[in-house]
Amino acid sequence: MAKAVWALVERYSPLSMHFFVERYLEELTMIKPVQGSSGDDLPSSPSGWLPPPPGLAKINVDAAMAKASDHSAAAAVARDEAGIFLGASVLVMDGITSPEAVETIACREALALASDLLLHKVRVTCDCINAVKSIHRERMGLYWPIVKEIKTTKATFMHVEFIHERRSSNTCLVFVAT
Repeated sequence: MAKAVWALVERYSPLSMHFFVERYLEELTMIKPVQGSSGDDLPSSPSGWLPPPPGLAKINVDAAMAKASDHSAAAAVARDEAGIFLGASVLVMDGITSPEAVETIACREALALASDLLLHKVRVTCDCINAVKSIHRERMGLYWPIVKEIKTTKATFMHVEFIHERRSSNTCLVFVAT
């Protein structure tokens, strides 16, 4: 699956990639329908996915590193509080070999996605606790240029929060990183 995603990212435009991810996620919801309380079949939310607080969209981010080269990818998937897919973004990079740096870049990509989707209140979740801690710190850290850009962009939103979530709650992106 990861090879297929890499091939798509290198070959197609971001809009084409967005529609590919959207169709893929729709197919996944058809595979595992959930029985609703009214007896109707409802599309399922990703298993293990935790909804954001009411009024917020949730953007899960993750990073992937190529084993045999210096390629890396930062991905973000946005959903509303009901788990409905809103959009996705993948940024492919060369020369960045630090997983923590790519996770921090993925957090920056989440804000770009939120801006593109005209979201004003978002929760960004990341499975790299050091990336989240570096965003919350006041002092300069190892990835300060990226964090500075995140903080500047964050000011353009009504509400943005960055939180750490375990990888098991990030199931919509795990398939990209494996």
